[in-house]
Amino acid sequence: MGRPKRNNQATAEETSTPPAALRETQAIARVIKAEGNSLYSCSLPDQKTVLVELPSRFRYTIWIKRGGYVLIDTKEADVRQNKIDGEVINVIRDEHLWRKESYWYVEVGTSGRHC
Repeated sequence: MGRPKRNNQATAEETSTPPAALRETQAIARVIKAEGNSLYSCSLPDQKTVLVELPSRFRYTIWIKRGGYVLIDTKEADVRQNKIDGEVINVIRDEHLWRKESYWYVEVGTSGRHC
């Protein structure tokens, strides 16, 4: 039997509002590729590529598309004994609302254009 619909809606609502500020270990990253088993390769603003895990509360509830943005937390990266660099803590669905924040991800592509 599937998860109750109210749990799915609560998870979706949780991702709709951006936080007031980011902690030191948090960053907005752009999804490059789905690696399988709820793992994603993401690009940080400094062009560093990290492997992040999607927590079980988001699995089968919210899908992440390539080129989309996620909020990741790398606070436990030093403690882990594997190649995973962090965890997705928020999936950015309403990009226009997040772009208004001062901490928004800025990437300069090969064309010199800001994303």
